[in-house]
Amino acid sequence: MKYISTRGRAPACSVTHAVLQGIAGDGGLYVPEEFPAMDFDWEALAACSYEQVALRVLASFMPEFEPEELASCLRGAYGGTFEHPQVAPLVRAGDVHFLELFHGRTAAFKDMALSLLPYLLTASIRKENEQKKIAIFAATSGDTGIAALKGFEDVTGTEIFVFFPEHGVSAVQKQQMRTAGGNNTHVFGIEGNFDDAQHGVKQMLNDARFNEQADENGYRLTAANSINIGRLLPQIVYYVWAYALLVKSGAVRAGEPMNIAVPSGNFGNILAGYYAEQIGVPIKNKICASNRNRVLADFFATGTYDARRPLYVTNAPSMDILVSSNLERLLFLASGCDGAKVAGWMDALSSEGRYEVDDAARQRLHSFSGGFAEERAIEAAIGSVFAEHGYVMDTHTSAAYNVYREYVQRTGDDTPTVITATASPYKFAESVGRALGLAEASDAFDALDALAAKSGSPVPDGLKGLRERPVRHAETAQPEDMAVTVMGLLAGLQSNSSK
Repeated sequence: MKYISTRGRAPACSVTHAVLQGIAGDGGLYVPEEFPAMDFDWEALAACSYEQVALRVLASFMPEFEPEELASCLRGAYGGTFEHPQVAPLVRAGDVHFLELFHGRTAAFKDMALSLLPYLLTASIRKENEQKKIAIFAATSGDTGIAALKGFEDVTGTEIFVFFPEHGVSAVQKQQMRTAGGNNTHVFGIEGNFDDAQHGVKQMLNDARFNEQADENGYRLTAANSINIGRLLPQIVYYVWAYALLVKSGAVRAGEPMNIAVPSGNFGNILAGYYAEQIGVPIKNKICASNRNRVLADFFATGTYDARRPLYVTNAPSMDILVSSNLERLLFLASGCDGAKVAGWMDALSSEGRYEVDDAARQRLHSFSGGFAEERAIEAAIGSVFAEHGYVMDTHTSAAYNVYREYVQRTGDDTPTVITATASPYKFAESVGRALGLAEASDAFDALDALAAKSGSPVPDGLKGLRERPVRHAETAQPEDMAVTVMGLLAGLQSNSSK
C-alpha cells in the first residue's frame, strides 16, 4: 500500500512517511493509491470490540505495522481512555440512530483519531529513523486543537502548536485549550477566523525556507489536522463499526444499505465515510450538513466551490469554515485520480477564491447531498428531539439532524440512517441550554451544571472542574505572525535543550 498526492507531482510513499510529512511536497494531500477490498463478516464484527474492528480495518492501510505493533497502538489509544465501554455507542432516538463519537477525553469526535495519532506518529518516527524532534501544527475551529493537545501532551520528542480563532470558539472550548497541560504544548488565539489559521499552518508546512530553518533548529514539521492521512484513516473505522452495530440491532440485514448524515466543516469526517464505502461498507447516500456557512451545501448543489463570501460566527462554531481542505481528497477521486486537474482547481481557489468542477466529476459525486441549517433551526431541533425522545444533541449534531429531515422530506428516502453525533452537548452548553428553555446561565460553566440537571446525564469527566483549572496559555497572534512566532519558540527550545 502506497500513498500518493492529490496533485500528482510528489513521489509515492509509505504510510509512515505520509504521517510524518503531513502534506505532500507538491502541496497536495496524501491519499491511498488504491483501496483494499475487504470482505466483512458483519455478524462476526458485531461481536468484536472497537479495538478489534480498528485492527481489522487499519492493518490493510498500514502494512508497515506488524499486527501486534498496531494492536499495541490501539490498546494505548482506546483502552480505558473513553468513558463508554463501547467507545462509540449507537443510540436510537425515534427513527434515527446517533453514533456517539464524543466519549473520549475531550468530549468530541476528534478524540477518535487523535487518541491514536500520537502512537502512529511515534512509531513512524522510529520506522523512518527520524532523528529530529517533531513540531506538530494544528489549526482548529475548536475540537481538533483540544484533542491534539490532550493526545500529544508530554509525548517525548514532540512539540504541539495549536492556533484557534480567538473570537470563534465556545467558552468551554477556549478554556479547554487555554488550560491544556504538558510541557510541550503551545496555544495561540488568532485575531482572525479558522481559515486564517489553517492557511497559516499550510504556509508553514509548504514553505521551503521555513522548513530549512526548522531543520537547523532540530525539528521536522507535520500536521495534526485531518490534512494528515494519519488523522483520517482512523476515522474510517467508526463507519465500519456503526454498520456492524446497525446489523446487530436488526435495523438492517447484512448487505442492506445505510445512509449517513454528517455535520461537516473541513470535510474529513464525511470523507472517512466515503472511504469506508470504498472498502465495502454498504453506504448509499452521504448527507453533508453545514451551518449558515453553506459553502459545501452550495458546492454539492451547483458544482461550484466559491469561498468569496462572509464568514458567519454561529452556534455551531466547528463548522464556521469557508475552505474545506479535505474536499480536495474527494475531488481527486471524482476527477478520476487526475492530479493535474485537482491542482488546477486548487490553484483557482487560491488565486480566484473559486473553482468549478466538470460534469464528469459532478456525476461521480451523485451520492452526496448537501444542506444547511440556520441557528434557530438548530436550537429548535435540539428542543424538539429532547421533548420527544429525551435525547440531547449538541449544535453540530442538530445541524445534521435538520439537514437529514429536509433530505427525507425532499426525496422520500427511508434508508436507515446513522447521524454522527460529533460533540457532547456540554461543549456548547449555553446554546443547548437555551434550546431546552433553561434560564440564561451567568457563564458557560454554570450552564454545564444547569444542563446536567435538566438532562439527567453527567458532565463528561474531561469538562468537570474546567472553570477552576489554571490558564496556562493566554497568547494571541496575528495570522501573518504565526511563522515568526513558531520559529522563535523552536529556536528558543533548541537553545534551551543544548545548554
